[in-house]
Amino acid sequence: MLRSALIIALAFAASAAAAEGGTAETLRRYPAPEARQGVAVGPKHLYAVTNSMIAKYDKAGGAKLAEWRGDPKAYPHINACALIRRELICASSNYPATPHVSTVEVFNPGRMIHKRSIPLPPGLGSVTWIDRHDGAWWALFANYDGKGGEPPRDHRDTVLVRFDDAWRRTGLWTFPEAVLARFRPTSSSGGGWGPDGRLYVTGHDHPELYVLRLPKAGGVLEDAGVIAVDIEGQAIDWDESRPGVLYGISRHRGEIVAMRVTPPK
Repeated sequence: MLRSALIIALAFAASAAAAEGGTAETLRRYPAPEARQGVAVGPKHLYAVTNSMIAKYDKAGGAKLAEWRGDPKAYPHINACALIRRELICASSNYPATPHVSTVEVFNPGRMIHKRSIPLPPGLGSVTWIDRHDGAWWALFANYDGKGGEPPRDHRDTVLVRFDDAWRRTGLWTFPEAVLARFRPTSSSGGGWGPDGRLYVTGHDHPELYVLRLPKAGGVLEDAGVIAVDIEGQAIDWDESRPGVLYGISRHRGEIVAMRVTPPK
Protein backbone atom coordinates (compact mmCIF):
# COMPACT_ATOMS: atom_id res chain seq x y z
CA MET A 1 0.00 0.00 0.00
CA LEU A 2 2.78 2.44 0.94
CA ARG A 3 4.74 1.55 -2.18
CA SER A 4 1.66 2.16 -4.35
CA ALA A 5 1.00 5.53 -2.70
CA LEU A 6 4.66 6.51 -3.19
CA ILE A 7 4.51 5.61 -6.88
CA ILE A 8 1.40 7.74 -7.36
CA ALA A 9 2.94 10.66 -5.45
CA LEU A 10 6.12 10.51 -7.53
CA ALA A 11 4.14 10.26 -10.76
CA PHE A 12 2.06 13.29 -9.84
CA ALA A 13 5.16 15.24 -8.84
CA ALA A 14 6.65 14.45 -12.25
CA SER A 15 3.43 15.66 -13.84
CA ALA A 16 3.63 18.95 -11.95
CA ALA A 17 7.24 19.40 -13.03
CA ALA A 18 6.24 18.75 -16.63
CA ALA A 19 3.76 21.61 -16.35
CA GLU A 20 6.51 24.22 -16.02
CA GLY A 21 5.18 27.47 -17.45
CA GLY A 22 1.56 26.37 -17.15
CA THR A 23 -0.49 29.00 -15.34
CA ALA A 24 -4.07 30.21 -14.97
CA GLU A 25 -4.63 33.92 -14.32
CA THR A 26 -8.05 34.85 -12.96
CA LEU A 27 -9.53 37.61 -15.14
CA ARG A 28 -13.03 38.14 -13.77
CA ARG A 29 -15.63 36.75 -11.39
CA TYR A 30 -19.37 36.79 -12.02
CA PRO A 31 -21.84 36.28 -9.15
CA ALA A 32 -24.03 33.34 -10.21
CA PRO A 33 -25.77 31.34 -7.46
CA GLU A 34 -26.93 28.80 -10.08
CA ALA A 35 -23.32 27.85 -10.86
CA ARG A 36 -23.39 24.58 -8.95
CA GLN A 37 -22.29 22.09 -11.63
CA GLY A 38 -20.59 24.09 -14.35
CA VAL A 39 -20.64 26.85 -16.95
CA ALA A 40 -20.92 27.16 -20.73
CA VAL A 41 -19.68 30.20 -22.63
CA GLY A 42 -20.57 31.85 -25.93
CA PRO A 43 -19.52 35.09 -27.62
CA LYS A 44 -22.03 37.21 -25.66
CA HIS A 45 -23.52 35.00 -22.95
CA LEU A 46 -22.66 32.68 -20.07
CA TYR A 47 -24.77 29.73 -18.93
CA ALA A 48 -24.65 28.59 -15.31
CA VAL A 49 -25.61 24.93 -14.88
CA THR A 50 -27.16 23.25 -11.88
CA ASN A 51 -28.92 19.89 -12.24
CA SER A 52 -32.41 20.73 -13.61
CA MET A 53 -31.78 24.45 -14.20
CA ILE A 54 -29.70 26.58 -16.60
CA ALA A 55 -29.36 30.35 -16.06
CA LYS A 56 -28.32 32.70 -18.89
CA TYR A 57 -26.11 35.70 -18.08
CA ASP A 58 -24.89 38.69 -20.05
CA LYS A 59 -21.17 38.20 -20.55
CA ALA A 60 -20.27 41.88 -20.65
CA GLY A 61 -22.34 43.23 -17.76
CA GLY A 62 -22.97 40.09 -15.74
CA ALA A 63 -26.75 40.55 -15.50
CA LYS A 64 -29.02 37.51 -15.41
CA LEU A 65 -31.17 37.46 -18.55
CA ALA A 66 -33.21 34.25 -18.53
CA GLU A 67 -33.43 30.73 -17.17
CA TRP A 68 -34.69 27.29 -18.06
CA ARG A 69 -36.15 25.01 -15.42
CA GLY A 70 -36.84 21.36 -16.04
CA ASP A 71 -38.65 18.67 -14.11
CA PRO A 72 -36.10 17.28 -11.62
CA LYS A 73 -37.53 13.80 -12.21
CA ALA A 74 -36.69 14.05 -15.92
CA TYR A 75 -33.46 16.03 -15.46
CA PRO A 76 -31.97 14.99 -12.10
CA HIS A 77 -28.36 15.82 -12.99
CA ILE A 78 -27.38 18.06 -15.89
CA ASN A 79 -23.69 18.33 -15.14
CA ALA A 80 -22.08 20.30 -17.98
CA CYS A 81 -22.99 22.17 -21.15
CA ALA A 82 -21.11 23.61 -24.12
CA LEU A 83 -22.20 25.90 -26.93
CA ILE A 84 -21.62 23.87 -30.10
CA ARG A 85 -23.03 24.55 -33.56
CA ARG A 86 -25.33 27.25 -32.14
CA GLU A 87 -26.88 24.78 -29.72
CA LEU A 88 -26.35 24.23 -26.03
CA ILE A 89 -25.16 20.61 -25.76
CA CYS A 90 -25.50 19.23 -22.23
CA ALA A 91 -24.34 16.06 -20.48
CA SER A 92 -27.17 14.67 -18.37
CA SER A 93 -27.51 11.57 -16.20
CA ASN A 94 -29.59 9.98 -13.47
CA TYR A 95 -26.77 10.45 -10.90
CA PRO A 96 -26.70 9.33 -8.09
CA ALA A 97 -29.16 6.61 -9.13
CA THR A 98 -28.02 3.32 -10.63
CA PRO A 99 -27.86 1.62 -13.06
CA HIS A 100 -26.36 4.56 -14.90
CA VAL A 101 -28.50 6.25 -17.55
CA SER A 102 -26.87 8.97 -19.65
CA THR A 103 -28.24 11.32 -22.30
CA VAL A 104 -27.30 14.33 -24.38
CA GLU A 105 -29.79 17.14 -23.83
CA VAL A 106 -29.92 19.80 -26.54
CA PHE A 107 -31.21 23.34 -25.97
CA ASN A 108 -31.86 26.45 -28.03
CA PRO A 109 -29.62 28.97 -26.23
CA GLY A 110 -31.42 32.00 -27.64
CA ARG A 111 -34.92 31.03 -26.54
CA MET A 112 -33.71 28.84 -23.65
CA ILE A 113 -35.95 25.91 -24.59
CA HIS A 114 -35.27 22.18 -24.72
CA LYS A 115 -35.05 20.79 -28.26
CA ARG A 116 -34.25 17.08 -28.10
CA SER A 117 -32.69 14.24 -26.13
CA ILE A 118 -30.15 11.68 -27.36
CA PRO A 119 -29.64 8.45 -25.37
CA LEU A 120 -26.06 7.29 -24.83
CA PRO A 121 -24.89 3.67 -24.59
CA PRO A 122 -25.26 1.97 -21.19
CA GLY A 123 -22.48 0.20 -19.33
CA LEU A 124 -19.83 2.93 -19.60
CA GLY A 125 -20.61 5.04 -16.55
CA SER A 126 -22.37 8.32 -15.87
CA VAL A 127 -21.75 11.04 -18.49
CA THR A 128 -20.41 14.29 -17.01
CA TRP A 129 -19.23 16.38 -19.99
CA ILE A 130 -19.32 16.49 -23.78
CA ASP A 131 -17.20 18.33 -26.35
CA ARG A 132 -16.77 18.53 -30.12
CA HIS A 133 -13.27 18.13 -31.56
CA ASP A 134 -11.57 16.93 -34.74
CA GLY A 135 -14.86 16.05 -36.46
CA ALA A 136 -16.14 13.90 -33.60
CA TRP A 137 -18.07 13.99 -30.34
CA TRP A 138 -16.19 13.30 -27.11
CA ALA A 139 -17.85 12.33 -23.83
CA LEU A 140 -16.52 11.57 -20.37
CA PHE A 141 -18.15 8.71 -18.51
CA ALA A 142 -17.52 8.96 -14.79
CA ASN A 143 -17.42 6.09 -12.33
CA TYR A 144 -17.37 6.46 -8.56
CA ASP A 145 -16.18 4.59 -5.49
CA GLY A 146 -19.21 5.37 -3.32
CA LYS A 147 -22.30 7.48 -3.94
CA GLY A 148 -23.46 7.08 -7.51
CA GLY A 149 -21.09 4.19 -8.14
CA GLU A 150 -22.06 1.01 -9.93
CA PRO A 151 -19.91 -1.87 -8.62
CA PRO A 152 -17.64 -3.49 -9.59
CA ARG A 153 -16.60 -0.29 -11.41
CA ASP A 154 -14.97 2.53 -9.42
CA HIS A 155 -13.12 5.81 -10.17
CA ARG A 156 -10.42 3.88 -12.05
CA ASP A 157 -13.00 2.94 -14.70
CA THR A 158 -13.55 6.56 -15.75
CA VAL A 159 -13.24 6.70 -19.56
CA LEU A 160 -13.09 9.21 -22.41
CA VAL A 161 -15.17 8.00 -25.35
CA ARG A 162 -15.17 9.26 -28.94
CA PHE A 163 -18.38 9.07 -31.00
CA ASP A 164 -19.22 9.73 -34.64
CA ASP A 165 -22.11 11.96 -35.72
CA ALA A 166 -24.56 9.09 -35.23
CA TRP A 167 -23.29 8.66 -31.65
CA ARG A 168 -21.63 5.34 -32.44
CA ARG A 169 -18.52 4.63 -30.38
CA THR A 170 -15.28 4.95 -32.35
CA GLY A 171 -12.67 5.04 -29.58
CA LEU A 172 -12.14 4.75 -25.82
CA TRP A 173 -9.31 5.87 -23.53
CA THR A 174 -8.62 5.52 -19.82
CA PHE A 175 -6.74 7.98 -17.59
CA PRO A 176 -3.17 7.72 -16.24
CA GLU A 177 -2.80 6.49 -12.67
CA ALA A 178 -1.55 9.82 -11.28
CA VAL A 179 -4.67 11.66 -12.51
CA LEU A 180 -7.01 8.91 -11.34
CA ALA A 181 -5.46 9.23 -7.89
CA ARG A 182 -6.55 12.89 -7.85
CA PHE A 183 -10.07 11.97 -9.01
CA ARG A 184 -10.54 9.43 -6.19
CA PRO A 185 -13.15 8.73 -4.83
CA THR A 186 -15.15 10.60 -7.47
CA SER A 187 -14.21 11.33 -11.08
CA SER A 188 -13.83 14.01 -13.74
CA SER A 189 -16.55 16.67 -13.59
CA GLY A 190 -15.34 18.86 -16.46
CA GLY A 191 -13.20 18.90 -19.54
CA GLY A 192 -12.68 20.08 -23.07
CA TRP A 193 -10.17 20.30 -25.90
CA GLY A 194 -7.99 23.38 -25.59
CA PRO A 195 -6.84 25.70 -28.40
CA ASP A 196 -3.46 23.93 -28.38
CA GLY A 197 -5.08 20.59 -29.24
CA ARG A 198 -4.58 19.06 -25.80
CA LEU A 199 -7.27 17.90 -23.43
CA TYR A 200 -7.88 19.92 -20.25
CA VAL A 201 -9.77 18.15 -17.48
CA THR A 202 -10.97 18.96 -13.96
CA GLY A 203 -11.90 16.66 -11.11
CA HIS A 204 -14.71 17.09 -8.62
CA ASP A 205 -13.24 19.43 -5.99
CA HIS A 206 -9.46 19.98 -6.38
CA PRO A 207 -8.26 23.43 -7.60
CA GLU A 208 -6.36 21.77 -10.44
CA LEU A 209 -6.54 21.53 -14.22
CA TYR A 210 -5.10 18.33 -15.69
CA VAL A 211 -3.52 18.48 -19.15
CA LEU A 212 -3.55 15.34 -21.28
CA ARG A 213 -2.76 14.10 -24.78
CA LEU A 214 -4.08 11.26 -26.89
CA PRO A 215 -1.44 8.53 -27.05
CA LYS A 216 0.17 7.59 -30.35
CA ALA A 217 -0.44 3.98 -29.36
CA GLY A 218 -2.35 2.23 -26.61
CA GLY A 219 -5.48 3.19 -24.75
CA VAL A 220 -4.22 5.36 -21.85
CA LEU A 221 -4.20 9.15 -22.13
CA GLU A 222 -0.77 10.74 -21.67
CA ASP A 223 -0.24 13.02 -18.68
CA ALA A 224 1.08 16.40 -19.87
CA GLY A 225 0.96 18.33 -16.59
CA VAL A 226 -1.22 20.01 -13.99
CA ILE A 227 -2.10 23.69 -13.59
CA ALA A 228 -3.29 25.34 -10.37
CA VAL A 229 -6.61 27.15 -10.87
CA ASP A 230 -8.86 29.31 -8.70
CA ILE A 231 -11.85 26.98 -9.03
CA GLU A 232 -12.72 23.77 -7.20
CA GLY A 233 -13.07 21.29 -10.03
CA GLN A 234 -16.50 21.02 -11.71
CA ALA A 235 -17.42 21.64 -15.36
CA ILE A 236 -15.41 24.07 -17.51
CA ASP A 237 -15.69 25.54 -21.01
CA TRP A 238 -13.23 27.25 -23.36
CA ASP A 239 -14.21 30.65 -24.78
CA GLU A 240 -13.83 30.20 -28.53
CA SER A 241 -14.24 33.95 -29.06
CA ARG A 242 -11.17 34.59 -26.86
CA PRO A 243 -8.55 31.87 -27.46
CA GLY A 244 -6.82 30.83 -24.27
CA VAL A 245 -9.62 31.97 -21.96
CA LEU A 246 -11.26 29.25 -19.90
CA TYR A 247 -14.38 29.54 -17.76
CA GLY A 248 -15.11 27.53 -14.64
CA ILE A 249 -17.08 27.91 -11.42
CA SER A 250 -16.59 28.20 -7.69
CA ARG A 251 -19.41 26.38 -5.98
CA HIS A 252 -18.34 27.69 -2.57
CA ARG A 253 -18.46 31.32 -3.67
CA GLY A 254 -21.39 31.01 -6.08
CA GLU A 255 -19.35 32.44 -8.96
CA ILE A 256 -18.45 31.95 -12.58
CA VAL A 257 -14.70 32.47 -13.02
CA ALA A 258 -12.91 33.56 -16.20
CA MET A 259 -9.23 32.59 -16.47
CA ARG A 260 -6.47 33.03 -19.00
CA VAL A 261 -4.58 29.75 -19.29
CA THR A 262 -0.97 29.56 -20.36
CA PRO A 263 -0.36 25.93 -21.44
CA PRO A 264 2.53 23.96 -20.02
CA LYS A 265 5.61 23.60 -22.21
